Amino acid sequence: MQTPVTAQAKLLIDHRNLLKLFVPGTVSAKSAMPSRLISRRLFKSVAYASAATATGGALVLAYNSRNAVDTDIFAPRSPLRNEKGVIIPPRFPSVKTRDQQVADLRRHGVTANPSPSSEDIYDLLVIGGGATGTGIALDAATRGLKVALVERDDFSSGTSSKSTKLVHGGVRYLEKAVWNLDYNQYELVKGALRERKNFLYTAPHLSSWLPVMLPLQKWWQAPYFWAGTKFYDFLAGSEGIKSSYFLTRSKAIDAFPMLKKESVVGALVYYDGQHNDSRMNISLAMTAALYGATMVNHLEVTGLEKDANGKLCGARVRDLIADRNSQENADEFVVRAKGIVNATGPFCDAITHMDEPKKKEIVAPSLGVHVMLPGYLSPQNMGLLDPSTSDGRVMFFLPWQGSIIAGTTDTPCSVTRNPVAKEEDIDWILNEIRGYLTPDLNLQRSDILAAWSGIRPLVRDPNSKNTESLVRSHLVTVSDSGLLTCAGGKWTTYRQMAQDAVDKAIEVFKLKSSPVTQVPNISGLNGANDAATLDGSCQTDRIRLIGAHGWSSTLFVDLIRHFGVEADIAKHLAASYGDRAWAVLEHAENDTAETARLAPRYPFIDAEVRYAVHQEYAQTAIDLLARRTRLSFLDVQAALRALPKVIDLMGDELKWSKQRRESEWTDSVRFLASMGLPEAMLAITRDEVQSLPESRISRHLSTAVSSKTETTETLPNTLDLPVDMGATEGPLGH
Repeated sequence: MQTPVTAQAKLLIDHRNLLKLFVPGTVSAKSAMPSRLISRRLFKSVAYASAATATGGALVLAYNSRNAVDTDIFAPRSPLRNEKGVIIPPRFPSVKTRDQQVADLRRHGVTANPSPSSEDIYDLLVIGGGATGTGIALDAATRGLKVALVERDDFSSGTSSKSTKLVHGGVRYLEKAVWNLDYNQYELVKGALRERKNFLYTAPHLSSWLPVMLPLQKWWQAPYFWAGTKFYDFLAGSEGIKSSYFLTRSKAIDAFPMLKKESVVGALVYYDGQHNDSRMNISLAMTAALYGATMVNHLEVTGLEKDANGKLCGARVRDLIADRNSQENADEFVVRAKGIVNATGPFCDAITHMDEPKKKEIVAPSLGVHVMLPGYLSPQNMGLLDPSTSDGRVMFFLPWQGSIIAGTTDTPCSVTRNPVAKEEDIDWILNEIRGYLTPDLNLQRSDILAAWSGIRPLVRDPNSKNTESLVRSHLVTVSDSGLLTCAGGKWTTYRQMAQDAVDKAIEVFKLKSSPVTQVPNISGLNGANDAATLDGSCQTDRIRLIGAHGWSSTLFVDLIRHFGVEADIAKHLAASYGDRAWAVLEHAENDTAETARLAPRYPFIDAEVRYAVHQEYAQTAIDLLARRTRLSFLDVQAALRALPKVIDLMGDELKWSKQRRESEWTDSVRFLASMGLPEAMLAITRDEVQSLPESRISRHLSTAVSSKTETTETLPNTLDLPVDMGATEGPLGH
């Protein structure tokens, strides 16, 4: 009889495989060496070579038995041209309007049909429009299920837009898995590395590879980091694209000139993925809508409905946009569904308590603070990881969208709608950065362009008291009344989380998946061109998102030639919208590139506002500034400067009243405080912003920051909505 293989044994097997790779003959098939001893042997085997390299030698040993990502998805695609050689822009299918989606929800409600047939009931109603929720909606819709999703705020309004922007397995998690023989952490890393490659296929315009440097301050760190990065490569296997490598001191300084030279003896560089998180989230939502899902943002769940047997059969909802516009149809109504899915991230316990008020909470929220710094502080093609900060936490320093993201903290917190970064956390991040950047840069608090906090929905471990020992995997649970909750995880694993949740939903709600025969022409190229066969099984690893089909690395060139836009605008649109950049620029209304910019020095333009309103369900100024574009994350001052123009553009498109425009200003400025706008500026008026030159606003902001003595941890709820009623979100990236 064959002996079952334990989790620890599986982990040891991979240790031995790695050793065979680097040090042939050192491990026998029957070896049962403890993890630490195995690791020491590996480190000893490479120590001399690594140490020699750190002091100026050359290391040529590398492992790269990985299959490169299919380069065909990056190949230039020649646009169609007429007989005169003029480009013919592609035409794309339109999604239903938000009003049409709300009407669809109402048709599945009690008011519309008190005695509905099975066709009048959704298979699944998903609560939460973050990465997990929209991933579930897309998965369910492409399995032939009838699915609706409702989101209290905006798609990606919470945690899913406030990540570290990494698509990664987690070098830190791998280290903990190895030393603690923690098989759950180990499986999380392996699974995340598998999913990392899916990002590049399903959304290549939003995802990319990023080399990340690990500076070495002592020669003896070389073998440890070298072994760790090689193990990371080894686990990635065919899911990776490039191997880690070593840099001598001089090469490390050449690659990252801002490093403090006297403290560097060399560096290791490994590869991970990076993406535009909220744009990815919006793309998931809109792709699900094209596949037939009913997707509605700014619609709040106020309660859950149960049948005579105590089983969930629907949810009471309220349209918050109708409320804000003082419309007559702002009443609550019931949406019926065979299954209810709770995918609200850190707020999932609030939805759970609607079902079972005394249910024990399963989420242990943790706050991650990030700051945005000017791009000149780092090379734009190299990130940096400090694995051993002053208090043992990890610090990332990553180029993104022309600026630098630095963070993150990891501290227990309460769950709030718009957490504000504490000054003590911002100071800690700055002090850690000063420790490895050259003093010549003289980094100051006034250099920060924006600062924000995101709440990680970590799954609570009942045997642990601090968040560092929490496993970052996800849970799928079902209550006695039928509430399916998907919680935990991180951005990188959203697709696997969604697959597990839909698999479970089909099982417990006795749903029947079916082939999708009416495949939408998502690509605009007379065919979806996906590798997916929509036969009723999960195909989300092959379903490309909106914008992916006609994208190529040279798309921006065609945009410049056809529309005459400036290069930075064309590159931004191609990277943010993929082939939908053609549709965005169709909304330009003959504006010139310069006058169309929402803010000086940034490539965001007026046409994006119109496109976001009509094709991406943007309903508030912050939907546009924070999630459709990323201006509030990149530069809170520039976002404040652009706010009047955004309100005017959206107001014209959505027919806002004067009262609505005024409330948009108040709510948006208050939100910008959660992006780093000083509290002293919360009372600034629209007229003051428009009348002050940009330099005056900059000085005003700097003065407000320097004079700030107290920091509010959370902001008042700007919409006067209950903060525990199911606002939304999926997992954080880091």
